[in-house]
Amino acid sequence: MTSSIESLSKELQALITNLPTHNHTKWVYRAISVLLRITGEEIDRLDWKILTGALEDMESSFQVFHAYRHIRKIAIFGSARTPEENPEYLLARDFAKAVTQQGYMVMTGAGGGIMQAANQGAGREHSFGLNIMLPFEQGANSFIEDDPKLVRFKYFFTRKLFFLRESDAVAAFPGGFGTLDETFECLTLSQTGKLGPIPIILIDHPGGNYWNAWEDYVQDYLIRRGLVSDDDQSLYTITDDIDVACKAISNFYRVYHSSRYVGDRFVIRLKQDLSDEALEELNSKFTDILVGGQIAKITALPEEAGDETFNLPRLGLYFNQRDFGRLYQLVAAINSLGTPSEATQHPEIK
Repeated sequence: MTSSIESLSKELQALITNLPTHNHTKWVYRAISVLLRITGEEIDRLDWKILTGALEDMESSFQVFHAYRHIRKIAIFGSARTPEENPEYLLARDFAKAVTQQGYMVMTGAGGGIMQAANQGAGREHSFGLNIMLPFEQGANSFIEDDPKLVRFKYFFTRKLFFLRESDAVAAFPGGFGTLDETFECLTLSQTGKLGPIPIILIDHPGGNYWNAWEDYVQDYLIRRGLVSDDDQSLYTITDDIDVACKAISNFYRVYHSSRYVGDRFVIRLKQDLSDEALEELNSKFTDILVGGQIAKITALPEEAGDETFNLPRLGLYFNQRDFGRLYQLVAAINSLGTPSEATQHPEIK
């Protein structure tokens, strides 16, 4: 124990010495400050175990994903219990193969059923596995087992964090409580602006009724009661066709590249500039989601200096941060109005 403390002391001293030249000094300082404050507070041993376990989950995930940060990834959710001969298994396998042929990578929970099918279809080279430690049902499948892109999580919440942090699209197949939990969380975070915008695709086998029955529930018990907006249906696409599912994802990134807030301005980065006529059409259709001003062409703002998207064309708007279904409709309109050149038609590249 004494040697461990001495080693830690040396590492901390080295960190303090090099902190002024660290690339992310501000955030390192804040992280250390939080830990120092916690050490002076009355928290229990279990609290420390949760904190340490979560940090260890995040550490291993940061290390795995960093090398792939410029490649778009699709999270695939679905039942761990789906048999290999089931049409939903075959569909998930074929879907994963199709999107990797477009250049995407695939992330699954690394278990059996739909997760195994997706890792099988994508192949080990194009797969990530985000496994959760459970006493049953959740060993890593043979298509991702022992791969360096397999991450084993202690906690569901850190696992979900990285599923959503790394996802550029979500594809959900029929599943149980876990699948519905993941799907509703994606929709909730999209509806509140904490995720995306990214495409969310709900996929069933041809003729299947799983997601259509789910949508009936949404219509009857959520939309008709005013618990969610009609426009929230724009957050997702339901299909039983692989080609439709693949196009829903690739079309989402046809002209739209990414977005972020800079202060109170919402900045949309584009792969290709829009015409003045297209911009005028956007302003005529989406004034209802603005709190002031217009949707305008802008250059990268000073706060974006050093960002790898710095040279991309941009739109700036003062979004009301409420009508996210309408924001998804705005993205769809941008993609329909733009005409990207061949040089920009690579949706898999961030």
